[in-house]
Amino acid sequence: MRPTGKLHLGHLVGALESWVALQQEYNNYHLIADYHALTTNLDSSGIYRNSIDMAIDWLAAGIDPVRSPVFRQSQVKEHTELHLIFSMLITAARLERNPAVKDQVRDLHIENVTYGHLGYPVLQAADILLYKGNLVPVGEDQVPHVEIAREIARRFNNQYGTVFPEPEPKLTKFARLPGLDGKRMSKSVGNTILLSDSPDVIKARMRTAVTDPQKMRRNDPGRPEICLVYEYQRKFNPAASEDIEAGCRSGALGCVECKGRAAEAIIAALGPFRERRAHYEEHPHEVLDILKDGEGRAREKAEDTMTGVRAVMQFG
Repeated sequence: MRPTGKLHLGHLVGALESWVALQQEYNNYHLIADYHALTTNLDSSGIYRNSIDMAIDWLAAGIDPVRSPVFRQSQVKEHTELHLIFSMLITAARLERNPAVKDQVRDLHIENVTYGHLGYPVLQAADILLYKGNLVPVGEDQVPHVEIAREIARRFNNQYGTVFPEPEPKLTKFARLPGLDGKRMSKSVGNTILLSDSPDVIKARMRTAVTDPQKMRRNDPGRPEICLVYEYQRKFNPAASEDIEAGCRSGALGCVECKGRAAEAIIAALGPFRERRAHYEEHPHEVLDILKDGEGRAREKAEDTMTGVRAVMQFG
């Protein structure tokens, strides 16, 4: 995940919950992709602080650094070495066909695509394959990147000798939670609820959420299947979602009350998170120690992989 600072509900639903659950079944590596942050913004002044904030959110969400190393990409030099080798195994034309980069260029209104931005999926392939990852939890928009990693792994193995597995994408049930305006959740748009927001802020933010435009008054029948707030209810208040759906359709439940109930459910769900986050904010040295430990463990695995790479390539 790229370090953009404090995380929001979309990150929790789309990634973190899956990551926490997968710790029970797999050996996970959790990478803060700080080099990737440069692909769309060359200003590096906030990357360190954003990396720390994001690490705190990961830990507060339940990532166990003892079981699953947490580390910064920039602190393991083998990422850049493997990226260089992989860049020889894919054409510019193939990268230009990548729909994920096309969408990002369009959404961010980027006029001049840099070499590094075009090659973003190649560095991502190095991030995955350096640890011989075989399962990559991603949103639907990142599946094309995993496919590029699979192609590069096949090309390397065929050219030099088998070193890498072909990773598979793993999608989550709630792959993407819409923002408060019904569009993609994004801090730059301002349609988010941050995981670190206070209860009062969550209540205020939920009051701005869009609802069914045909439900203007309390007694008007609603259409929960198109209502953003009901989607939040299904996620954070599942036990009451059937009653909420019935009340919405009949008109007995007004939007103001529904938003309030959704806010309370989100506040309750984030209660343990806020408590853990406060601990790490008060003990920043613990976060730095966790990162240094994770980076040491990641580096050990990366060095082992690169020893195998150099051997089959006959570089020593």
